[in-house]
Amino acid sequence: KLKGEVMDLQHGSLFLKTHKIVADKDYSVTANSKVVVVTAGARQQEGESRLNLVQRNVNIFKFIIPNIVKYSPNCILMVVSNPVDILTYVAWKLSGFPRHRVIGTGTNLDSARFRHLMGEKLHLHPSSCHGWIIGEHGDSSVPV
Repeated sequence: KLKGEVMDLQHGSLFLKTHKIVADKDYSVTANSKVVVVTAGARQQEGESRLNLVQRNVNIFKFIIPNIVKYSPNCILMVVSNPVDILTYVAWKLSGFPRHRVIGTGTNLDSARFRHLMGEKLHLHPSSCHGWIIGEHGDSSVPV
């Protein structure tokens, strides 16, 4: 699971000029971070909708978010966990941060993956490929 999360972060790093990516279960490694990317969440069961994950992931966030705030009280929270829009709201409420410091990725990561895969297929750098995934993150999203 951690390998998949690191891959998500690597795909998302397309948007950064410089970056240091650290993945760990020890929250102290996030100390004084400028940005903390939250990827934690319950695994989606076969046939289960992302919306059915809500309560399980809210319970996980009740543990995670206070720990992030403890070690990086001035960070920006970027939520990737699903369902991303709902969990971004939950993270905002639990953190007590101003709303401009809690960001949900929506379909941005999907768009980055799309560009990454186009680049691999076309033997180009992903920044040279343009395309977007629109709609809600999940089964209803559409590539354009």
